[in-house]
Amino acid sequence: MNFLHAMNHRASTLALACLTAAAVLAPAAQAQGLRPSGAAGLQRQPSSTATLLPPAGAASPAVRQADYIVAVVNSEPITNNEVRQRAERVAQQLSSQGAAMPPHEVLVKEVLERLILEKIQVQLAKEGGIKVDDYAVNQAEQNVARQNDVSVDEMHRRLAADGISKERFREELRNQLLALRVRERDVESRVRVSDLEVDQYLQDQQKTAGPGKMEINLGHILVKVPEGAGPEEVARRAARAQEVLDKLRAGGDFGVLVQEYSDVPEGSGGGLLGLRPLDRYPELFVTAVQQAAVGSVVGPLRSPAGFHILKVVDRSQGGVPTMAVQSHARHILLRVGSGLSERQAAERLEDLRQRVLRGQADFATLAREYSQDGSSKEGGDLGWAAPGRYVPEFQEALNALRPGEISQPVVSRFGVHLIQLLERREAKLTQREQRDMVRDAVREKKLDEAFTTWIQEARARAYVEYREAPQ
Repeated sequence: MNFLHAMNHRASTLALACLTAAAVLAPAAQAQGLRPSGAAGLQRQPSSTATLLPPAGAASPAVRQADYIVAVVNSEPITNNEVRQRAERVAQQLSSQGAAMPPHEVLVKEVLERLILEKIQVQLAKEGGIKVDDYAVNQAEQNVARQNDVSVDEMHRRLAADGISKERFREELRNQLLALRVRERDVESRVRVSDLEVDQYLQDQQKTAGPGKMEINLGHILVKVPEGAGPEEVARRAARAQEVLDKLRAGGDFGVLVQEYSDVPEGSGGGLLGLRPLDRYPELFVTAVQQAAVGSVVGPLRSPAGFHILKVVDRSQGGVPTMAVQSHARHILLRVGSGLSERQAAERLEDLRQRVLRGQADFATLAREYSQDGSSKEGGDLGWAAPGRYVPEFQEALNALRPGEISQPVVSRFGVHLIQLLERREAKLTQREQRDMVRDAVREKKLDEAFTTWIQEARARAYVEYREAPQ
């Protein structure tokens, strides 16, 4: 579920989430799981954020502030401890990303406002009968653990040391899923993009294209250097970074090496940072790749965070990518409803997965027999797709696979999927594929605008009472 990036109305860095903001299924798309929205790298970073766990060995403060109510939303309270704990996690995330830290009073105020909006969305979801199965919460929990490169048990241990119980954490994940699903129902399903809007976007890009409009898409691998590391540890980390660079220059697969070596969350997404203007990249990165050709790698670059390896994936003068790392996948989809829960669907798909792994069945044959999707007659084959063509949950699971691997059952808005990655390739985009990515960017802008309007209206209808200021 891509379930860590720039401030965004639909999934800001001030949200807890391990979930990526979802997008709309194209009316013409037959294969459920396709997401013609938020194409990775077209003018924006992926609209996702992740939970940053407390460092290993972190201990709960000896004395905790007495809790009190800071706000009431439609009779449901928000406490000071809720705001404080969320603010601490946001501060940890901002620090890990090297972002500027706002003053504490600004941070807690913004966190409180986000919690109010989150509570309103959860309330709307519950009033509308939207539910989240425990299986989906389990999947979200596993995603957060994987993003932090720890086991689920270790994740809960660290959270407990920070004063966050397992039950509380799971409830927060459930609330994030509820908020996501009510947005899908009330906002995202209503946004459409016309060919005229795509043409207008392209015309605008051509008019404004110039030297200052250069955009690049970088692949990124970070070998972290722990704070306070001694010379020997720094040397070990430098050697590890050089090892990555040597493998890349010898023809190693960047996506595979990202999963093996990178210490940042986007490692699970192939390490791609997205097509962005130069001023949205660190100056260290821009300087290093200024003269580098598309396809080349540079590094290791030293920063306070550690050692960086960069690959120049694409350059664009007009805001539209010309190259992309495409994936060829197939899937089996089981839809959930009154007769089939997410857990039951996942159990059935896990049985199919084991049959394939044991060599007792062929994936394509099972897809034709069981998949409840338009792609079933092609054995579940989805063809070649650029990043961002699938809903976030599907895309994240796909990014984590190596060619030939089959995912665990994955929950999305369409049901539960079993996904197999067949191949990956770096390809030049056709004109149609470029238009699809433009359509995604236009839709993303419209989604943000629609969500802003929707949440403002929901906020205006809600009863919100402020009590004591959070600390």
